[in-house]
Amino acid sequence: MANTEPQRIKSISEYHRILGLSKPEHPLISIINFGAVEHGQRNSSIHLVFDVYAIVLKRMKGIKYKYGQQHYDFEDDGALFFMSPNQVLNVEVIEQKIPEKPSGWILLIHPDFIWNTSLAKNIKKYEFFDYYVNEALFLSEKEETTLNGIIENIQQEYHSNIDNFSKQIIITHIENLLTYCERYYNRQFITREKDNHQILSRLEELLTDYFNSDDLVSKGLPTVQYISEKLNISSSYLGSLLRVLTGQNTQQHIHSKLIEKAKEKLSTTDLMVSEIAYGLGFEHSQAFSRLFKSKTNQSPLEFRQSFN
Repeated sequence: MANTEPQRIKSISEYHRILGLSKPEHPLISIINFGAVEHGQRNSSIHLVFDVYAIVLKRMKGIKYKYGQQHYDFEDDGALFFMSPNQVLNVEVIEQKIPEKPSGWILLIHPDFIWNTSLAKNIKKYEFFDYYVNEALFLSEKEETTLNGIIENIQQEYHSNIDNFSKQIIITHIENLLTYCERYYNRQFITREKDNHQILSRLEELLTDYFNSDDLVSKGLPTVQYISEKLNISSSYLGSLLRVLTGQNTQQHIHSKLIEKAKEKLSTTDLMVSEIAYGLGFEHSQAFSRLFKSKTNQSPLEFRQSFN
């Protein structure tokens, strides 16, 4: 029977107890081998809210995870995903034979461990911590081997006698891990060309429909949040994808579509600039003119006159 009440995991020790594992060797950082974990009964579900950072590499048939807005399973080799504190993870055991030896690991990092370090200042720049589940990182065998090596180094360090250097060494390993993940995500934007261009096609269709509707007048320009929700991906993922493929972020892409529409109206109609501005969702034509000139180095009137 599904448990609909979220279960908050406040510490790494608490999560170890839930999994039936012994007390972690370090209270603020732990690497769990999924091969040592007993899994729940079939047709069971649990909602977890972590107060820690989690990086997960796991492969197991018969178990699905809901992270963000979509379900995801780990049958694909080398699928990695990330969680920040206060994000919700739903673990669902479906009615299917579960393999005896699941594989993979989870790196748990309590925020207190990175407090007052370079990582605490920089961890928010790693946008994949905000990703929905369908934005998991798919690793090649070579990439997975590289990350596994770093995980082994972290584990070896906190298994050793803790001294004045231990924390900084572990922090450095984690930063290396995240830097490699950032590199691999950038690679994924390029190599998963078909999926990425499908997102671009859907984006173009969405913006075209929006700019051809009455929404511009009634609601104004579409926001980045609106676009990402309609595409069912996070705003950070969409921005990263667009920067890699087009050199623009989402806001710039929206503005490019707006300028394209404005040029069409300026060159094919006799509408006044104020009328065009209003039709494009601007309350004041001056704001429209400033944006147009910043993007084209011409005022709307100068652009129109170039066609005469």
